[in-house]
Amino acid sequence: MNNEMNPQEILCVQNLMKTFSISNKQRRLEKTNQKTKIAVNDLSFTAYKGEIFGLLGPNGAGKTTTLRIISTLLRPDAGDVTVNGMSVKSDPSLIRGQIGFLTSELKLEDCFTPNYLFDFFSNLYGVEPSIRKQRQKTLFKKFGIDKFSEVKIGNLSSGMKQKVSLVISIVHDPDIIIFDEPTNGLDVLTAKVVTDFLLELRELGKSIILSTHIFNLAEKLCDRVGIIIEGKMALCGSLAGITESKPLEDIFFDIYAKTVGENV
Repeated sequence: MNNEMNPQEILCVQNLMKTFSISNKQRRLEKTNQKTKIAVNDLSFTAYKGEIFGLLGPNGAGKTTTLRIISTLLRPDAGDVTVNGMSVKSDPSLIRGQIGFLTSELKLEDCFTPNYLFDFFSNLYGVEPSIRKQRQKTLFKKFGIDKFSEVKIGNLSSGMKQKVSLVISIVHDPDIIIFDEPTNGLDVLTAKVVTDFLLELRELGKSIILSTHIFNLAEKLCDRVGIIIEGKMALCGSLAGITESKPLEDIFFDIYAKTVGENV
């Protein structure tokens, strides 16, 4: 992390709460009579400029919900998130201009080309044409999209689709970049391109928040991590400090067993 002696707070999650209603069908599948589920439960953490912060946890832990709230796609029931001092509740439009959000659930229309999508999202963010052209050239070349710039999305490989998704999520050169499972479903070569790029972004002073359940990915990329279990922050701190005595995976399973009461 850059400026380790005097880290600059760029994002603060404060006592975040989010509850969802559970459908009758879902209650039957989960064998529960509960009509609501707490997805995020009094969650707090801070992220700093020039660092990669990892949210770790099993499926259903609340990672994606948290990232969606940070990205202003969901509104919290209680608590708040501030980005450079601006609240997701009162300043969502201003925050959207400062963040990029990449999720595996982002579905690109098959009939469009990478060129069209880059222009479309650049227009949405008000990127100047001269800046847009140079940025597109740089990013398309870095990810090998230039050779497929006029190929329809429906005819691209899954890895190339993911690269296009990544590029259009950062057309506006955001200060904060949020990735939900950034390497999910990617082949090893494409995954390496993505992880190397995340490290490059950190060197440029960008702040990166990523969720993952892949421990070696977190150990390779993250400066600090937070372990979320059942919507609560079970442990948060520097990766070096947390893994001083044992590997991250072992620490996670120890915490999971104590929190949930299950041995895995």
